[in-house]
Amino acid sequence: MKTQKRRTTWLRNKIAAGVIAGASILAVGTPVMAAQYAANFKGTDIQEFINIVGKNLQKTIIVDPTVRGKITVRSYDLLNDDQYYQFFLNVLQVYGFAVIEMDGNIIKVVKAKDSKNANIMVADDRNPGEGDEMVTRIVPLYNVEAKQLAPLLRQLNDNTGGGNVVNYDPSNVLMITGRAATVNKLVEIVKRVDLQGDTKVQVVKLQYASAGEMVRIIDALYRTGGQQSANAGSIPKVVADERTNSVVISGDEKARKRAVNLVHSLDQDMRNAGNTRVFYLKYAQAEELQEVLSGFAESLEQAEEATKSPTSRSKSQGITIMAHADSNALVINAQPDQMQELDSVIRQLDIRRAQVLVEAIIVEIAEGDDVAFGVQWYSEDGGLIQYNNGTGVTIGEIGAGLWDAQEKEATQTCTGSGDNLTCTQNPDTPGDISTLAAALAGVNGMAWGVPMGDFGALLQAVASDSNSNILATPSITTLDNQEASFIVGDEVPVITGSAASSGNDNPFQTVDRKEVGIKLTVRPQINEGDAVQMEIVQESSGVNGRTSVDVTFSKRELKTTVLADSGETIVLGGLLNEDVQESVSKVPWLGDIPYLGALFTSTSSKKTKRNLMIFLKPTIIRDGVTMGGLSGRKYNFIRAAQLEQQEDGVALMPYTNVPVLPEWEQPKPQNLSPEAMEILKNYQNGNDMETPIRDDSGWMNEQLERVKKDKTNGLGTDVPPVQE
Repeated sequence: MKTQKRRTTWLRNKIAAGVIAGASILAVGTPVMAAQYAANFKGTDIQEFINIVGKNLQKTIIVDPTVRGKITVRSYDLLNDDQYYQFFLNVLQVYGFAVIEMDGNIIKVVKAKDSKNANIMVADDRNPGEGDEMVTRIVPLYNVEAKQLAPLLRQLNDNTGGGNVVNYDPSNVLMITGRAATVNKLVEIVKRVDLQGDTKVQVVKLQYASAGEMVRIIDALYRTGGQQSANAGSIPKVVADERTNSVVISGDEKARKRAVNLVHSLDQDMRNAGNTRVFYLKYAQAEELQEVLSGFAESLEQAEEATKSPTSRSKSQGITIMAHADSNALVINAQPDQMQELDSVIRQLDIRRAQVLVEAIIVEIAEGDDVAFGVQWYSEDGGLIQYNNGTGVTIGEIGAGLWDAQEKEATQTCTGSGDNLTCTQNPDTPGDISTLAAALAGVNGMAWGVPMGDFGALLQAVASDSNSNILATPSITTLDNQEASFIVGDEVPVITGSAASSGNDNPFQTVDRKEVGIKLTVRPQINEGDAVQMEIVQESSGVNGRTSVDVTFSKRELKTTVLADSGETIVLGGLLNEDVQESVSKVPWLGDIPYLGALFTSTSSKKTKRNLMIFLKPTIIRDGVTMGGLSGRKYNFIRAAQLEQQEDGVALMPYTNVPVLPEWEQPKPQNLSPEAMEILKNYQNGNDMETPIRDDSGWMNEQLERVKKDKTNGLGTDVPPVQE
């Protein structure tokens, strides 16, 4: 005990002295007790490390000059001689070096890539070597060709660490060089592969069953029969030969016999069992699925006809597929193997398709300023100087109206002569003011007539401002890869033609109706993950007014294909437009006179700004609970608006009740999956269900405010960013 205590104290003093001196921890491998070592090295030169191990294990070590570097390793366990030597081999292996053992208790340390050319020990089953020591094994093959197996083994060997695999074809042997642990593993693999080749093959020709279906049944039986842990030779390998409708079985004798007996038991005549089945579809439409299956059945029949023998070809019957729309079912008559393939296709196509809720925001903000000023002249004799730039009435229209509005004085009509002269006094005729009224109806702003003797002037001044703010939020839900359309608007009659008879006694006009309003057409396609590809056609149209020909319409249409994640808000497009128009009409030379020229000039200026932005947000709906949650939010939004109207009441009708929707009935949590229960819980708590596109108090108002910038910054010059 005193000796052990003295050694422990001495070790601690040595470690403390090394730390104080600032050097690396050297000689930490000093033995603590007999044949036990503590292996801790930090930043130690590899030459010093090899020297310490050689002293501790009392081995002569020859170090290649290319061995350089520092090592760091820490161990918390005490190691005996064998463990300490394996530790030494492992450390060198990690840093790219290898140990070559020689006679006389001498070892060499070289680079791992150079070790395969050194004098390496040839191991065998009795002395295979262990750990990271370099060895060479010679493995004979009896059932597999060495040249076929060698490339596969090279992929498993440590080629960069001195490993190598060489095949010698005349003797059909493999020579494997590398670290003992890796080489022993490769030898075991070679033995198992070579054992698998010691099998025989048996061919069983089928009379009734399909070879492909038979192989599928046998493979499924052995996969689920609990034989994964059994010897590989006890599981036969079964392959279908469709050309001869045969099953090829390979394996050991017992495994082959079991498989052959099973094949004979299953190869029975099934003509009396019937080949007709009825498939009741859950989600797909029977008529649509019938078209898909008919094409598949045709190709299936052609493939089987090409592979069957002439005898079996005469016995085969075609595949018949019929759809029953009332029960949404398919009636199929086919052979058992064909029926199995059709059943697989139906199961994969008859699935619940996801839906997509597409919500859009259409924001259009416009404003316009229009200013016009002009002077027109006339004389009593009918001379006119008129111009208005299309912004008011002309003085000619006013003059014609004034003339027609004057009262006609009484006139006298006489007939005959001399004593037979007869005169008739006509009364005064009142003037016609309809022309003047029509002219004054076109006056905007101020119109001031100034009479000056035989001359007169018409002074017109008008200024107008217009502002519009349109917000539309259409939304539509449709199935995956199914086109859907949405329209809210009016049908406006438009005259497309007119005709009359020769006597103009039966005129008629042809009228067409044009849809105007908000239109949204979308075809969503759900891609991998939660990405949605959408083909979108969006149109916003309206009636501008009438012209001399017919009604004019405004139309803004967008056609595009976009890709967005579920719940992501994207901008489809926008229009930022600013239009400035100026027009000046004047009398030549007179209009150019400073100051005085304004009396012979008519000027108009018009400025229009428009900002149009379209946003879109798709939401994937994969189950009824999510759909119920989204529908409940919209339902409650409308119901809240009705309750507010009910609270305000109806003007002048205090006892009239406003109709209100009943309360939303929440889905019952019966037989729901944990994911569906989580969605339902979020809906009940009001979490994660309200979409930002309908949030009137959040980002929506912020975007609208940013669009409606101060006029000094210019309308539409600051495009709002899209936010979630």
